Amino acid sequence: MARDQVFVSAADLAALLQAQLAPVLLDVRVPGEDGDGRADYRAGHIPGAVFVDLATELADEPAGPAGRRPLPRVEVLQRDARRWGIRQGGSVVVYDDSKGQRAGRAWWVLRWAGIADVRILDGGLAAWIAAGGAVTRDIPLPDPGDVTLSAGHLPTVSADEAAALAREGALLDARGAAHYAAGHIPGALSVPTSGNLGPDGHFLSAAALRQRFAGLGIDGGQRLAVSCGGGVSAAHQIAALASIGIEAALFPASLSGWSANPSRPIATGEARG
Repeated sequence: MARDQVFVSAADLAALLQAQLAPVLLDVRVPGEDGDGRADYRAGHIPGAVFVDLATELADEPAGPAGRRPLPRVEVLQRDARRWGIRQGGSVVVYDDSKGQRAGRAWWVLRWAGIADVRILDGGLAAWIAAGGAVTRDIPLPDPGDVTLSAGHLPTVSADEAAALAREGALLDARGAAHYAAGHIPGALSVPTSGNLGPDGHFLSAAALRQRFAGLGIDGGQRLAVSCGGGVSAAHQIAALASIGIEAALFPASLSGWSANPSRPIATGEARG
C-alpha cells in the first residue's frame, strides 16, 4: 500500500472536497473535560465533517478479555456509517487533533469493515488550519449512505497468537515508554507511535519510516502484530507501517484485555521481559 493510500495532505483534501464525488469527512476529536468531543466539534470543524465518537461508535462496550475498546459490532457500525453518509464504493477521510491517534483507529476500523478507500488527514486539524483551510460551526446533514460492511478485511490476532508473536520478537507495543515500563506483554517490543511523527505532527517521510522500522529489524519479511492499551495507538502504528508496504495485524484487546485474565503474565521495566 502506497503512502497516498493511507494519508492525505491538507492541500489535497481541499481539492478533493471540491470534487463532484467528494469523500465523506469524519471528525474523530479528543473528548474534552466533559468526556464529549462534540463541544470542540461544535466550536469549529472542517466544513462538511461529521462528528464520530470513538468510544461509542468505533468500539463496543468494554468487556474484560475483549479489552477496553472491543471492535464494534459490524451491524451497528454499518448503521452508523450510513448515517454519516458513506456510500458503497465511496471514499472517506478521517481527522483528529491528537496527532492521528484517534483518526488511526477510525482508519483501521473502517478498513477492517471493508471500506477500501480511507485516508488519514496528515497533521490533523492543525495542518488544515495552517494551510489556510476554513472551519465552521455549521452542522452538516448528510444524505443517508448505503454502504454494506463486513468484518475481517484487515488481520487481527488473539491473545494466544499475540503471546506467540511476542516470543518471536514480532509483537510491537505502540504505547509510550513509561506505559510500557509500567506493564507490558512479555516479549513485546516497545515502539512508541510518537516516533512515527516529526516535530510538526506530520508522519515522517516514507524513507524515514522505513529507516526507523528497519533499525528494529522490521522489514515486512515476518508476521507482525501490534498491541497497545486498548487498540487505539496500535491502529496508528499499523497505518504508519501500511504506508511503507508492511502489513501488521492488530491485537484488538491489547494490554487491557490481556491483563483481564489473571493467568497471563505481565512484564515490567524497560526490558522486553
